[in-house]
Amino acid sequence: MPSLPVAAPHDPAALAVALREHGACRLPGFTDEAATGRLREALQLSQSAGDFHPAQVGRGDAQGLHAGIRGDSTAWIDGHSGPAATAYLAALESLRLQLNQRLFLGMQEVEAHFACYPPGSRYRRHRDRFHDSDARVLSFVTYLNRDWQRQEGGALRLYLSQGAVDVLPQGGLTVCFLSSIEHEVLPATRERLSIAAWMRTLAP
Repeated sequence: MPSLPVAAPHDPAALAVALREHGACRLPGFTDEAATGRLREALQLSQSAGDFHPAQVGRGDAQGLHAGIRGDSTAWIDGHSGPAATAYLAALESLRLQLNQRLFLGMQEVEAHFACYPPGSRYRRHRDRFHDSDARVLSFVTYLNRDWQRQEGGALRLYLSQGAVDVLPQGGLTVCFLSSIEHEVLPATRERLSIAAWMRTLAP
């Protein structure tokens, strides 16, 4: 199985090269250990506040709950999600501006949500870009789990041109990939915590 290239967490030039050549990249350290812990606490506070809801698939009239396809619950991140989440969005916004200068992708905004996958749940093979909209350009996943072990499963499987790549959800790791790339979330034996984010145009 091929490996995923690695870029320094705050090196937009290296990330741009990786996206052009491979379509995906690891960004270890995009959130350091302290920031990862604060984001995990923010997620858990959001859970306690009842902000999470079962995730749906599709959009418009076709949108609905399909637990056999997608089993996570999510809570959108906004200005009321706390300082850790606000700082995370600000870091993505800074990166968006720098990537636009290098890749000319026309990305105009960032959106993100917390995601929680209960043990045994998954998200079957899909694309983040909808069939009737190319608004989502780049996808990011930041993992918030403590001490993840390989035997616990839960990998993100990316279907790249050079073959499938599995990425374990180790806390503090961020993965970036083109939103047009097919991927899936494999089942895990424990709760899986993350942030999913997108850089997008203003297309519908």
